[in-house]
Amino acid sequence: MNLFKNKKYIFLFRHLIILLLVLLFTFPQISFAGLFDNTPKLVSKLNDAFKSIEKWLMTLSTPAAAVAVGVGVFMKKFSFGDEERIRTAKKLIRGSLFSYAFILAIDLILSAISSLIS
Repeated sequence: MNLFKNKKYIFLFRHLIILLLVLLFTFPQISFAGLFDNTPKLVSKLNDAFKSIEKWLMTLSTPAAAVAVGVGVFMKKFSFGDEERIRTAKKLIRGSLFSYAFILAIDLILSAISSLIS
């Protein structure tokens, strides 16, 4: 008798799950309408933190690139014909310009993605 009751409950439970899944997939706007009305506080705090980090990165990257290029130019100017210093200065100038261009490209890509999302 106990086995029969368990089979009956399992049968009802399976049908209830199937019914819920059918309702969930056929009417998703009804089931999820009230769940995601507002942005959670943690997500908004993380978004604000990433925006402030991006702002500081952009603020600091321009002077850092200018200082690196200036050091490379002065190193090249005052190398007095030493080929190793000239090569090092060229690498420094090229690397700093590529890094700055990479930072600007990432900023451009992130702003394009954020404009597509919102």
